This record gives sequence, C-alpha cells and structure tokens, in this order.
Amino acid sequence: MPIQTLTLKLPFLHLNKVKAAEWSRLERVNTDLANRILGMPKAERRKLTTASFADVELGSAWVNQTLRTVNKSKKVKAFKRLPLETNNQNWTLHKVGNTYSIGFGLLRGVKKRVPLEVHQANHKAILEGILAGTHKPGSLKLVQSKKGVWYACISVSWEVPKPTETLRFIGVDRGQNHLAVAVTPEGRSLFLSFGWVRHIRRHYAAKRRRLQQKGKHKTLKRLEQKESRTIRHINHIISKKLVAFAKEHGCGIRMEDLSGIRQSKQRQSTKAKADLNRDFWPYYDLESKTAYKALRAGVAFEKVPAAYTSKTCRRCGAIGVRHRHSFRCKRCGYQGHADHNAGSNLANWLGLSCPVVLQAPQGGVHGTPPSRVSEPSPKGLG
Repeated sequence: MPIQTLTLKLPFLHLNKVKAAEWSRLERVNTDLANRILGMPKAERRKLTTASFADVELGSAWVNQTLRTVNKSKKVKAFKRLPLETNNQNWTLHKVGNTYSIGFGLLRGVKKRVPLEVHQANHKAILEGILAGTHKPGSLKLVQSKKGVWYACISVSWEVPKPTETLRFIGVDRGQNHLAVAVTPEGRSLFLSFGWVRHIRRHYAAKRRRLQQKGKHKTLKRLEQKESRTIRHINHIISKKLVAFAKEHGCGIRMEDLSGIRQSKQRQSTKAKADLNRDFWPYYDLESKTAYKALRAGVAFEKVPAAYTSKTCRRCGAIGVRHRHSFRCKRCGYQGHADHNAGSNLANWLGLSCPVVLQAPQGGVHGTPPSRVSEPSPKGLG
C-alpha cells in the first residue's frame, strides 16, 4: 500500500521561560558542535561517533543526528542555527486525559515529558494513530520561531488506501488569471481564481523595491516570508477544493507536467511585472499539495506532457488560436474559454499531443466524433 508521510508542527503547551531558555542554550551548543565537526577534514568526519564528543552535554542520540546532518550537508560553510533533532527511537508520545505530551531527554540521563497544544482535528487523528500503532513515528525536531515560540516538528508515516484505478480524470489547468481550472470528462468545470493574488504580488513587489532602495534587508526578508505564507495558504485551499471536486465526480486528477517552466522564454515586459512573471508563481507547490491530499483521499493523481494542451481544440483536435481568455478553432468553429478548453484536453488526454493532428480527418482525431463531448458553457460553473 502507498505510504503517506506528514510533518506535524505542534506548539508546546504553556512552556515556561526557564525551559525555553535552556532549550535555546542547548540549540547554541548543538550549532557550535555542528560547526566544530564541519571544520574537520571530510575523511576524519566519517570516522566520528558520539564517543568522540563525550565533553558535549547533549544526549548521544541528538549528537548522532547532528553528525548525520553535517555529513549530508555538502555545500554548507557554517551553520548559523541548527535545530535539535533526534530519530524515532529517542522520543515517545503519551496521552493523559485530553492532553498529549512527548517524552525525550536533551541532556544525558535526563528524560522528561512536555505537553503539546493540538488544535486541528486531523492532527489529533494522526497522534491517536501513533498511540494505536497504525502510524509510524519518525524524527523529532525542536524548532523555535522568530517570536520565541517553541514547536515540536514530528514526522509521521502511515499506509493509505491505494488510489482507485480509473479511466476518468478531471483535467486541471494552472494559470495566472485563474490559478486552477478543473474540468470533468463531460465538460463540467470549477474555476478557482483568487484574483486578489495578483494584487498581492504587485503590492509586495512595490514594497520590496522601496525596502531595497533603503537597504532594509531584515524587513525585506520578513516581508517575503509573509508573502510566501499567504500564497502557500491559498494553494492549500485550492488543493482541497480540487480533491473534493474529483471525489464528487468519481475521477482522478490529471495535471500538466510544468517542470522546466521557469526556463521557458518570457517577454522582458512580462518578466518586469510581478503579477505576470511565471518565475513568481508556485506551480510546483500547488502540485505537491494536491498530490499528497489526493493520496490521502485515495484519489488517483498523474501528470501528462504539457505540449499543445492549451492550443488544441477540445472538439476536433486541431490546433486553434488562443488569445488571452478565449480560444477559437478555425477548423470546426468551436469557441470557448481558453482555460476550460485546456482543462478538457487534459481530462480527455489520449497520450498524444502533437500538431500533426491538423491533418486529422473531418470526423475527428482517430475517428472520435466531435459530438462525443457535450458543450456546456464554462461560465458560471463551479
């Protein structure tokens, strides 16, 4: 069965200042240890064990994980801050009443339980799975936010149902005017626009320019992180809606393979605008969020080549003319919304995407009659 892996980021419940200060100190000890290891020759690093650092007050499991992290970091010259991390054998999950807690020992020979704050229902279900033995715990990482809040980042894996085999897929076309347009094989559609995202891009781009001119780099970085969080949140919303739409119509999800899109050519006037530049749009983030949500829901997910999906007529398979939001086929006369047309092509993808279909017979590509798909208007659907 497929394996689903998720990292839960859970704040500690009412963590006192003394313990928080101690953890901050031990994190600095861990960072100093990592830089100490990093300064050694590579051949010597591979021979190191926890016994080589008996002078470090951290528990051996944490030291061992730091050794692995440093040995995997090939391009790092120095660590500014390395969070404390240990594997699944050195922490345990407990539940007393309705309160969850994790037990671990940062110092050698000292192990304590620290309560967690859990709000989301799906997080509680995963924690219950760990206690029941159906979910496998992974590593534990202690992370402090910039506001001083300490979090336990817990990696969890579990088996999920194998996606139902299907020949029915919704095609999802990703863009900038409409962030995602999902179309069923029959032509029903779901337009997810979030038009104010373009305003967000322009707003933050203007702020970045002003901050760069003034040399306020810390404020600039904080602003970029805020913008990134906003866009990731929107992608979470879109991916949930796409999976729900696919389940409602008994379909899998099919997306274009947009790997390499950042290397594709753009006009200089387009690249200069934050709301139009493709380099600023997180297509992969939306794809990855949709893929793992689909896996959890038992919905099939696949990617297909992107070539000509937005230029091909959904009715007759000929190469048509796309202008902004409209698509027109000179061969059969079909006119419609360009994104709806692209999504329909993805939903009914036959494994071919090539301009030679211009030579296809009037009856349609491979003998498929144009009337095979009904012609609902994409406007107002979804």
